[in-house]
Amino acid sequence: MQPLSGLDSSFLYLETANTPMHVGSLNVYSGSLSFDEFRDFLSERLHLAPRLLQRLVNVPLGLGNPSWVDDPDFDINLNLQHMALPKPGDWKALRKLTSKMISIPLDRNRPLWEFIFVEGLDSIPQVEKGSVAIISKIHHAAIDGASGAEIMGLLFDISPEPRKIPPPVKREVEPIPGNVKLLANSYVNLIKSPFKLPGLLLQTAKSSLAAGKISRVEASEVPRTVFNAPTTILNKPVSSRRKWNSALLSLDRVKALRQAVDGATLNDVVMAICTGALRRYLLEKDELPEKPLVAMVPVNTRNKSQGKDMGNQVSAMLIQLPTNLDDPIDQLRQLHKNTQRGKAYQDAIGAKQMTDYAEFIPFALGAQATRLYTRMQVSNLHRPLFNLVITNVPGPQVPLYMNGKLMLANMGMAPIFDGMGLIIPVLSYNGVLSFSPTTAHNIMPDVDLFTKYLRESANQLEQCVINNTESEK
Repeated sequence: MQPLSGLDSSFLYLETANTPMHVGSLNVYSGSLSFDEFRDFLSERLHLAPRLLQRLVNVPLGLGNPSWVDDPDFDINLNLQHMALPKPGDWKALRKLTSKMISIPLDRNRPLWEFIFVEGLDSIPQVEKGSVAIISKIHHAAIDGASGAEIMGLLFDISPEPRKIPPPVKREVEPIPGNVKLLANSYVNLIKSPFKLPGLLLQTAKSSLAAGKISRVEASEVPRTVFNAPTTILNKPVSSRRKWNSALLSLDRVKALRQAVDGATLNDVVMAICTGALRRYLLEKDELPEKPLVAMVPVNTRNKSQGKDMGNQVSAMLIQLPTNLDDPIDQLRQLHKNTQRGKAYQDAIGAKQMTDYAEFIPFALGAQATRLYTRMQVSNLHRPLFNLVITNVPGPQVPLYMNGKLMLANMGMAPIFDGMGLIIPVLSYNGVLSFSPTTAHNIMPDVDLFTKYLRESANQLEQCVINNTESEK
């Protein structure tokens, strides 16, 4: 029995009927594959990712965080669905089905994941007729982007020939613990928690002094982001219907754009592409605020010893997106400055500290507060902390195979919530970057248009880089 951390628990009490809190992906595979073959292949490997064989149990009255336990009644068939695209089996039909499936919350009475096997991909450019796709959904309480990539590595191969997997060690799965055991376990954890607080407060005090020194040095230059994001059409209560799409870009071409600004990183370029698309989208709707938008960028806090841990090991960095600037290279230059300063503050404060405080929030209180926040539509009454999330998760740069079938594309999806109606997961795989905006129908019903603007923003930045290079010759 493994209690959830405070951060993992927060994704449970953030969840409502309108805000399912799962992450996931859409993977497209070349060539036909039967559903039975897929199920058998997955069954042989599930034990490599034990979290997929576990379910949650709740402490009575919400007196402690829920715990992961092995599911004694696990049946893989309850976590799989088999579907086929309507004719002609094109990209429009696939993204429509994907949007529909990610709108549906996961059943908390079972392991918190689901794979949807989709066949009939008959009319998608550069995809062999009869190919298949897998829509995956895993609750954010179970994994973050980095641990999701770890699961992918366990379930897939780097050659067309599937590797030999050792069979699972036979063991007896204990029954679901009763209320008395759950309460006793929660009581032990409750006793331990106060002893962690003095050390955390001391470290916070040291970090505040370090951050203060940075602030005094750069007081006139550091953009104030906390509670200073502008109000936008992206920051309203969200409806239950999700909208999703994805733009695929060449990783090498995107990397080449770094040369426009000394020291610029791939992540700077990724955010510059998003900045250009956001500016154009909001400008055309006459909804572009004068102040720059603010993006929350998740930061992986795993150390080497936590490399294979599931659950969430992330913090957050707030970065201003220069949507007030028109020139793409000026946007990239400003983004590089903003991210450098953001990293300096992150290093000073300590990426993990603020998430550690989540351990001291009672689960029942957090759940009640979230429900009240949603019911009262409080997100309409205050300025947003940030306007959107951009998460860039590096992936393997070699081809991956699932039961001998080449994975052509890996496209991500992630949850949104009231007051934050757009998230852009960016995944890299085998030389391709996927930008996959996930939103709600009432926030961005024309997400297909925004996805087009992401591609065109990259093209525009590339043309500016080419023009600058030629003018310098």
